[in-house]
Formats: sequence, C-alpha cells, structure tokens
Amino acid sequence: MKYPNRSEEKRLFGQGLKLIAGIDEVGRGAWAGPIVAAAVILPQKVRLPQVADSKLLSAKRREKLFPKIIAQALDWSIGIVWQDVIDEIGIMEANLEAINQAISQLKTEPQFLLIDYLGRKKIKFYNDLPYKLIVDGDYKVTTIAAASVVAKVTRDKIMTQRHKKYPLYGFAQHKGYGTRFHQKMLKTHGPCKFHRQSFQPIKILK
Repeated sequence: MKYPNRSEEKRLFGQGLKLIAGIDEVGRGAWAGPIVAAAVILPQKVRLPQVADSKLLSAKRREKLFPKIIAQALDWSIGIVWQDVIDEIGIMEANLEAINQAISQLKTEPQFLLIDYLGRKKIKFYNDLPYKLIVDGDYKVTTIAAASVVAKVTRDKIMTQRHKKYPLYGFAQHKGYGTRFHQKMLKTHGPCKFHRQSFQPIKILK
C-alpha cells in the first residue's frame, strides 16, 4: 500500500504557518444517511505511520487509527449534513456545508486548509480561509488522510446505529451505499425516511 506524505504540510510549515487543517468528507455517493466531513490539525511532529486514505483501510484498521489520530491532533472536529438537507440543497452544497461546519467547530482557527478536491476550482470557505484543493488528497496528503479516517469512522458509527431502527436495509453492512443487497431491499420494502429521497433509485421507488 502506498502511504501519503507530509510534503504539502512541510511546505507550509516552511512559510511559518503552524495550524494547517486537513479536510475530507465521506458519504457523498451513498443512497442513505448523512454526508460527514472532518477537519484535523496535526502538529509538525506526529507519528501516524499507518494512516492512509480511509477507502484503502479495513474497518478494523480505521477503528484502531481513530483514537491515535485524535490523541495526537492539535484539534479536530466533525460536520454533519443529514439526508433531508441533502435532498433540499443538493449534494454539492451539502458537501460544502459539512466542510464549513467542521472548520467552524474547530476550537483553534487554522491558518491554511488542505482539502480533498471537490469538483470546483473556486470555493468560499469559512472566514475566507486560504486553501488548496488537491486531487486524490486523501491518497497523497497525511493530514487529509487523517481527516478521511475520522470522517469515515464517525459516519460508519451513525449508519450502524441507524441499522437498529431500520434493520431491513442492512445499513450496518453497506453503510448506505448502493450494493446489490441494498437495491434488493429497496425494491422489496421501498425506501425509509433515512434514505435520500432525491437520489436514484430511491426517487423512482417512492
């Protein structure tokens, strides 16, 4: 497995910046549940050798890394936009809202943001903070990868909790993504309130 590095952070540290937030989101393509963003500020010296893009890690590895990340972080926070808001404002705006929530809830305002590429080149973030969008940032940049793990573990816990309320759909297993089983359960039982009503195939099954 290829692990991310801190070249982006070191460049900014070399400019005299100390508070650099890595930001990533998860759940953008799911059919159910919220989109969750995380912001993580790591110190210049940190030991997280196994941190990588959360999509490349097993659930067990992510669970082990989560407490190590938050223990070493100077600050971290979460932003959550629920499925009803996603239906109302659309997934891109929900994505930005989750990110801005996460930034605004940091106890210490960062000096610079490193963000996994969002599909737009010009975006206004909380307090007009300077930023850099990086394609495959969660794969390349350690601080963004750390944020991806925090966001993924948080969202997975939410989906596992909702499984108890809506056990028919298997949220604990697929976390709301479009697996064959999920699609089969949708066709059998129809969507529930936890589904994104504006997404296909939910939209045509209502």
